[in-house]
Amino acid sequence: MPTKKKRLLVIGGSGYFGKSILDSFARGQLEPFEIGSVIAMARNANRLKTEVPQLIVPGVELVDGNIATLDDLPEADIVIHAAASTDAMRYLERPADERRNIQAGTYNYCDLARTRHRNSKIVYVSSGAVYGTQPAELDRIAENYIVPDPDDIPAGKRDYAIAKRDAESAVQQLAASGVSVSIARCFAFVGPWLPRNLHFAIGNFFADGLAGRSVQVKARGKVYRSYMHSDDLVEWLLRIAIAGSPNCEAYNVGSDEGLLMGDVATAVARQFGVQADVPEISELWIDRYIPSIDKAKRELGLVLRHDLVSAVAATARALAKN
Repeated sequence: MPTKKKRLLVIGGSGYFGKSILDSFARGQLEPFEIGSVIAMARNANRLKTEVPQLIVPGVELVDGNIATLDDLPEADIVIHAAASTDAMRYLERPADERRNIQAGTYNYCDLARTRHRNSKIVYVSSGAVYGTQPAELDRIAENYIVPDPDDIPAGKRDYAIAKRDAESAVQQLAASGVSVSIARCFAFVGPWLPRNLHFAIGNFFADGLAGRSVQVKARGKVYRSYMHSDDLVEWLLRIAIAGSPNCEAYNVGSDEGLLMGDVATAVARQFGVQADVPEISELWIDRYIPSIDKAKRELGLVLRHDLVSAVAATARALAKN
């Protein structure tokens, strides 16, 4: 008797996460999860028909809807809640508004999910921002890190961090009511659907490389970052969702391969055969944002299939096709 195919709902389906999931579905990479259909929900999900028609394959359904104000939800076996702006300028220009948007979208979802997704497996996409500023001497930050007081988080990142913490609390309360939920604290990523005109450094590096110009590094301190490829991201989110339970475990999602930003730029530059323009850096300024992913590896058996070099190469190949 054939296995019944699962229905996946992606809330925030028009953003980087949503497009990466639709891309994986279109390439058959969700078959191991027995997913037969994907519902991409966003305020204007139908714009994907013209933006990325190659991702709208049979089995994809687009649903326009604001998760902050909806009064109903599509049924789904698996839910990935990834609805939040990732444009840093919005949090700088309208921090209170963006904070309220994240909170409202999570609170309303949790209210609806208590009945509509009572039997679903759910992962809430949070952020490594909940940890505040990673101490310079801490190579990798783990899920049990004691988070600082909000006042100790830099002003430009404070509202986003607080909103994600509040959202996590709401999701934990949903789980306490008996719903199967997990939390994915996401860090930094690379892939063909990452914006190349915002604050994402590696996205800007790709914009330089694609244009045939030298890859520019603007940071003048010792900035350490790590990048998970979007295919790994999608696999991890689904595995974490399926592992959801009323215990509501939180897992870091990202790569633990921490590299100086100059080394990241050099890897992208080599891929495109251009130079990397890396300024002299100050040893006094250290900015680190690297997760420990030991918990996900140990408890869920998750692995990283791409290091930075292979992730950059895979992204470049995908961009050449799109």
